[in-house]
Amino acid sequence: MSLIIKNLCARVKDGADILNGINLEIPSGEVHAIMGPNGSGKSTLSKVLCGHPDYEVTGGSVSLDGQDLLAMSVDERSRAGLFLAFQYPVEVPGVTNANFMRAAMQARLPQGEEMDAVAFYKELRGRMKQLGMDTKFTARAVNEGFSGGEKKRNDILQMMMLQPSYAILDETDSGLDVDALRIVSEGVNAMRAPFRSFLVITHYKRLLDYIRPDVVHILSQGRIVKTGGFELVDHIESHGFDFLKTTKE
Repeated sequence: MSLIIKNLCARVKDGADILNGINLEIPSGEVHAIMGPNGSGKSTLSKVLCGHPDYEVTGGSVSLDGQDLLAMSVDERSRAGLFLAFQYPVEVPGVTNANFMRAAMQARLPQGEEMDAVAFYKELRGRMKQLGMDTKFTARAVNEGFSGGEKKRNDILQMMMLQPSYAILDETDSGLDVDALRIVSEGVNAMRAPFRSFLVITHYKRLLDYIRPDVVHILSQGRIVKTGGFELVDHIESHGFDFLKTTKE
């Protein structure tokens, strides 16, 4: 089982091309990291995979466990096991965290089956404790008035409750202090399993020191130009992305 991307091309609707032939395969159980300079297409890739309406696929294919991901609606992609932790988590005024997550989990149950409320709240509070979140956040509107770090923890909380098969973390480390980064990373690492894969998008080594990837990809000008192990992370940390100027695509 795997997420397979073949020659994926995409652009902003009625705008410029951003992805120019992405080829990537993430087998079940693996953690892949994508790094690259600003404007290389990292966040665009995550949004295209999740079906963001501002982007248009102009070529290529994406399969998720053998299913045509690009033919699915956003809701269908989520039900198929895809999850995105946003670079900039959105606020949902008027909807509490508890009700939001309960509705999302209820939607995944077979028609007519009801969620056990006691079991749900027990699991929710346990996950919040794991992430160092005050249980008072269950009664607060989704991300409304949250700090940047609280929003990122809330995204990871949603992921832990929904238990996706494929999780995309789009710059989850941005806005986190050292303690929050460690806690969030521990939450992600606790979910690593043979049946679950991660695509971690980041600029910085500090996140990958905690969430150690199996494979590292370098994205430049909408293409993956280099793939390797953790040595690529160390190289970028020491030398930046200047080496891309001499890399042939």
